[in-house]
Amino acid sequence: MAREKNATRGATRTGGSRRIGAGLPGRSGKSSPRDKAQAAAARAQRSAGRKERLAQVRQAFTLTRQSDPRLLPLLAIAFLVPFVLLLLLGIAVGHPIILGFFGFLLALVAVAAVFGRRVQNHALGQVEGQLGAAAAVLNGMRGDWRVTPAVGFTREQDLVHRVVGRPGIVLVGEGATGRARSLLISEKKRLARFVGDVPVYDVLVGDGEGQVPLRGLEKHFAKLPRNVQPKDVNVLDRKLKAMAPALPVPKGPVPGGGRMPRGKMR
Repeated sequence: MAREKNATRGATRTGGSRRIGAGLPGRSGKSSPRDKAQAAAARAQRSAGRKERLAQVRQAFTLTRQSDPRLLPLLAIAFLVPFVLLLLLGIAVGHPIILGFFGFLLALVAVAAVFGRRVQNHALGQVEGQLGAAAAVLNGMRGDWRVTPAVGFTREQDLVHRVVGRPGIVLVGEGATGRARSLLISEKKRLARFVGDVPVYDVLVGDGEGQVPLRGLEKHFAKLPRNVQPKDVNVLDRKLKAMAPALPVPKGPVPGGGRMPRGKMR
């Protein structure tokens, strides 16, 4: 009798666990309507993202081609040179399909690199010489850079932008050399009272001696030493933003004739 009772209890527990498990998600192999709706929404979002990126690439290609007649010849050369070389090498060693495939992949990488560089040059050409051009380049840089445009300016539309990143703090001045340099010195002294031992660099945008050209600004930032840990970049950025309210200045280039907002002038 004891064995029969134990067997009955075991069967009851087993049956109960099956009934409970049958109602859990993923056990029956069927998706609920809510899961299907979420999956469909995710697919639609990915598809929309791909379409948006393709539209951006198409627009960039069209705009760059209109102002850069060398774009198509350079893209053709970037594709044909690696592809043909590896294909010929594959024929010589008896593996044309394998090396031809790798040549095709390498050619796509080369085309993407050349295309990106020409698009960047086109974008720089559009903003070069305009007020806030350096801010536009800084906001488009790759990497973890916290850009605050126009932390200082003059009535003559000279600007100083602040960038926070792994090197520390970088002040970027643009405008007339003398006035922009004075702005940099003034802003550097003001920061010294708040940032302690954090390194503060200054960069003057221009083509003169000791200046950094607009097209070389991102490369200059990439060469700066890494003095601040990634986790401390956020802390430093929040501290600087709490130091003084941001000025109502556009984050990009301002068309010719644009006026600076009224406020504290240097």
